[in-house]
Amino acid sequence: MAATASPGTAGMDGKPRTSPKSVKFLFGGLAGMGATVFVQPLDLVKNRMQLSGEGAKTREYKTSFHALTSILKAEGLRGIYTGLSAGLLRQATYTTTRLGIYTVLFERLTGADGTPPGFLLKALIGMTAGATGAFVGTPAEVALIRMTADGRLPADQRRGYKNVFNALIRIAREEGVPTLWRGCIPTMARAVVVNAAQLASYSQSKQFLLDSGYFSDNILCHFCASMISGLVTTAASMPVDIVKTRIQNMRMIDGKPEYKNGLDVLVKVVRYEGFFSLWKGFTPYYARLGPHTVLTFIFLEQMNKAYKRLFLIFIFPPQCGSFLCSKGLWSVLPLLQLTLLVLILSVSLTVPWGELRNSSEYFQTLLGC
Repeated sequence: MAATASPGTAGMDGKPRTSPKSVKFLFGGLAGMGATVFVQPLDLVKNRMQLSGEGAKTREYKTSFHALTSILKAEGLRGIYTGLSAGLLRQATYTTTRLGIYTVLFERLTGADGTPPGFLLKALIGMTAGATGAFVGTPAEVALIRMTADGRLPADQRRGYKNVFNALIRIAREEGVPTLWRGCIPTMARAVVVNAAQLASYSQSKQFLLDSGYFSDNILCHFCASMISGLVTTAASMPVDIVKTRIQNMRMIDGKPEYKNGLDVLVKVVRYEGFFSLWKGFTPYYARLGPHTVLTFIFLEQMNKAYKRLFLIFIFPPQCGSFLCSKGLWSVLPLLQLTLLVLILSVSLTVPWGELRNSSEYFQTLLGC
């Protein structure tokens, strides 16, 4: 007998009811944002380590632990969360775009009989989606790098961005709109390398573990394969990542940029700081990769379950056939929710509420006007 849909989730036509694509993209972005709240300190430590010793100066931090304790001592607990608003916006733009592009391309390249694309085509789709998402997320990435780097500078040299929106407005106003996409090439290159390395290394690692005879195809095998994949991905992408970090944080000296291009960064880092300096921040980068992925999927699963229980069954039952239940107005609401959430989080974490006396002063403080 053919399987039938559950009465609670079947639509009027008898087919299983699923959430709109816009909701899926929203949940992907929100899941990444939720994970970022937990791993932001590791991102900050990684960025600080990549910038330490720049220009053959003495390294500020000996190890990742030394970096973390130094930042906590100098800037306090709030200091290790500097740039959180930019990290949240990066996930909202990069993750949502990547998921959307991947889904669209995957569906278009699926055969008429439902045959999914092959491994190489999947890899190409993943790299294309990653590069596109990285381009869209570059402005938030630039803001993130600058905000996390600010605390290591002398007080008179700090940029002093209040939040990600203030950073974006000031960068566009003071340095021009193109500066928001500074370093977009290495940012996109890193996304391509990460996607390619993750796909290839995870598949090979899983096969190697299964062939060893010590593992079966279960969650332990998947976890070990993920950790090996993360190690390979980190090693492959770190040189590109340090190029991105240095370019996005650089200043103009006598009207000239500190670095001409990505190759110039690589040459100067190797010449003045040593070959292995290309992997500065390896430990926090690797430590961030695993938890961020795991937390993202945990949040994603919980949001999907909550949406299914709350909206598909309770608020909009299968018998509901109104416009609001369809792909019309309701599919637009998640985008508004996402914008509102980013705004609320950014403002609540960065605006000195006690110092504001009226709404006019609030908006001036928020936008840096």
